[in-house]
Amino acid sequence: MPVFPFPTTDFPVFLAPMEEVTDASFRRICKSYGADVVISEFVSSEALIRDVEKSRKKMAFDDSERPFGIQIFGYDEESLRRAAEIAAEQRPDFVDINWGCPVKKVVSKGAGAAILKDIPKMVRLTAAVVKAVPLPVTVKTRLGWEELNKPIVEVAEMLQDVGVQMLSVHGRTRSQMYSGTADWTLIGEIKKNPRMTIPIVGNGDLDSGEKVAAYRDCYGVDGVMVGRAAIGNPFIFREIKSVLAGEEVPSVTYEERVSVCLKHLRDAAEIKGERPAVLEMRKQYGGYFKGIPHFKETKLKLMAALTVKECEDALKY
Repeated sequence: MPVFPFPTTDFPVFLAPMEEVTDASFRRICKSYGADVVISEFVSSEALIRDVEKSRKKMAFDDSERPFGIQIFGYDEESLRRAAEIAAEQRPDFVDINWGCPVKKVVSKGAGAAILKDIPKMVRLTAAVVKAVPLPVTVKTRLGWEELNKPIVEVAEMLQDVGVQMLSVHGRTRSQMYSGTADWTLIGEIKKNPRMTIPIVGNGDLDSGEKVAAYRDCYGVDGVMVGRAAIGNPFIFREIKSVLAGEEVPSVTYEERVSVCLKHLRDAAEIKGERPAVLEMRKQYGGYFKGIPHFKETKLKLMAALTVKECEDALKY
């Protein structure tokens, strides 16, 4: 059975790295609800080597978050190598390379999922990072650049051969962005490959405990990574853990939603400042209060709020 390059459970559930979502305050809440492994927001290698303060702050974490990985992205070998060294100095449990981000501002520079158009470069840059740092190096990527070219089964072997110790695969191509349905078939093919010995983590459309259990059994992955379904919904990790353990899933009360949401906001304000925290929390409210009847007026107040107190007042119960 493949062994993860850091201490964790037999079938770890990861919180996927997401820009302006998975900051330290949210990661710690997700850990408290059962996330086994968390990863930083992605950090630009170019910004890191220029010592941009915001990028350095993204790498900050405490021991309660372990096992913890710092994710970097870039397109230049020397910059990526140096960024990996800087990340390793923070003593995370592993360094993760983002070869999967599909957003235009990243791929237009040749980073993220754009590397899937140049597999030899992808392998070369990954090898350079592996050689540069004493920590385990992992990779997160997609099936391929477009529907007619999904080389992930062969790419997985190549990345393993240059020293990658874990591979996370999102079951979409870059051309899909986040549309349509994630195709886990090729993730399953990676697991069936007898040459593969590193852990394979599946990602894409995991929005319930039942689905995680079904995909684990069907595709044989060694772990799963939950992304968009966790936004404003750290409770999903408790749900997943309950289902995997064959236990009843606890219900989430409105009071619990409010309490956790406000803790998330207050902790974020302490870490990054009030205004950035209040603005970034707007992405989370839809998840925290999904399905709550007659919530529209409260949500409008939250979306217009500019201070923590205004958010607290909107959520008084």
